[in-house]
Amino acid sequence: MTGAGVLTTRSQQRSRTSPLRLPWIIGLAGLAGGVTGAGFAPAGWWAATLLGVSCLAVAVRQTTTRKAAIAVGSAYGLALTSLTLNWMAVIDPGAALGLILVESSWYAAVGVLTRWAGRSRWWPLLSAGAWVSVEYAASRAPFGGFGWLRVGYAMVDSPLAGLLPLIGVAGVTLAAALAGNIAVWVAERPSRRRLAGAAAVGIVLSAGTAFGAALPPAPANGTVNVGWVQGGAPGGGVYGLGAPRTITTNQARGTLDLAAEIAAGRQATPDFIVWPENSTDLDPDTDPPTGMLVATSLAAVGRPILVGAILDGPGPEQRRTAAQWRTPGGQVGPTYTKRSIVPFGEWIPYRDLLLLLVPALRYVGAQSVAGTEPGLLNVQLADGRAVTLGVLACFDVAFDPVDHDLADAQVLIVQSSNAMYQGTAQIEQQFAITRARAAELRREILVVTTSGVTGLIDPTGGVTMREAGPGPASGVVELPLRTGTTPASRLAGPVEAGIALTTVAWLALLRQRRRPARADLARS
Repeated sequence: MTGAGVLTTRSQQRSRTSPLRLPWIIGLAGLAGGVTGAGFAPAGWWAATLLGVSCLAVAVRQTTTRKAAIAVGSAYGLALTSLTLNWMAVIDPGAALGLILVESSWYAAVGVLTRWAGRSRWWPLLSAGAWVSVEYAASRAPFGGFGWLRVGYAMVDSPLAGLLPLIGVAGVTLAAALAGNIAVWVAERPSRRRLAGAAAVGIVLSAGTAFGAALPPAPANGTVNVGWVQGGAPGGGVYGLGAPRTITTNQARGTLDLAAEIAAGRQATPDFIVWPENSTDLDPDTDPPTGMLVATSLAAVGRPILVGAILDGPGPEQRRTAAQWRTPGGQVGPTYTKRSIVPFGEWIPYRDLLLLLVPALRYVGAQSVAGTEPGLLNVQLADGRAVTLGVLACFDVAFDPVDHDLADAQVLIVQSSNAMYQGTAQIEQQFAITRARAAELRREILVVTTSGVTGLIDPTGGVTMREAGPGPASGVVELPLRTGTTPASRLAGPVEAGIALTTVAWLALLRQRRRPARADLARS
């Protein structure tokens, strides 16, 4: 039979079998996406995510065309994102649909790349690299990216979490995807050679996780007592913070309650207090009632407060989300401006055009302007000690470069405003991401929110204090002052970029080699 005849026969086989098999394959992919979603918070069944990755590999490897791989990946993505990102509907059902469709498209890319990877004998490794490559892109595009569902985040309670301080979230994604693909590789054609290969991969991963899990946090050089106030918020949708100044009134009331607890000896005297992101919804320096609420709170506790404030400017119809160090004397100290602002939540891409087309976007209000500097605040405590705070604001936790820039801070703090998403999975998902960051940096992280989840996370990602809200709460926690970094804080970024670049180059080479081979067959 000629080469052309071979190609014709294969094409005929595809046309005969694909229409019958494809619905079942797509159904398997959809089921795999739903199973994968169960690995993310609030369920947190990390083994389900590994199983879902394996099932997607099985489904993709049954496809015979690129279009079929796209359909399979899309079905997987739609099921996964519909299950895990439906919380956006409390803001706007249309926004939820848009987010789900955009994020699902990335899994269509996973499907195509996994199919291309199948042309190599090293496909389990190459397919795992495809996962990292797609997550790398999704964390950066469009409009700054939305890397919310990275596989590495779902592994925070798994044995693979030991790799977080060594190679970061992207490295854990690689390890998890590799484990899922290796299982399929062995199941497809069980043999001693494949079992030995799987065992070798298992040994390497086990050794890495054991080494990372044993990596201690940097030694403490003193401690600080940090007060926190979760004022509580009405919650629910776009106007979850309530009428103007509602949230600041709640924060001030909570701070007065904490001051009374301190005076009665039921709480330790703090070195400073942390308020959450958006604890003022108006600029304290331009809105006198807001400024008075802040000043009253500072006078009550007699300690500096790290205020999560909305600031006017720098231009007309612009604002900044900031963390300001404010002292009882009225001084405003170091300030961090949030770097990772939420598209269509805090700013509108192509604003002038989209406001005309979608008037409902006016709920966003003034256009937020992102900061450009790391959240490293060099502050002075009431006892004269100088301390470097590392501050993240809400969405910041999902971005590797922003988080890794804080590796040199002595105390890590996350300020968040989750009032709009009360009663949804978004809050637990963000807290799980923050837990992964604590394990990655081997540092304690104090999370303070408007209405839950506020909590204290230890250097392994474990939770030592948790206040789920949505009502008011406050307290004082002792945090060690640590100076030191992990390998992940320096290497995770280059490692992720290197994996993505190598994977794309490898896949491109496979594609290039296949074209001449097919051309030769057609001519023979």
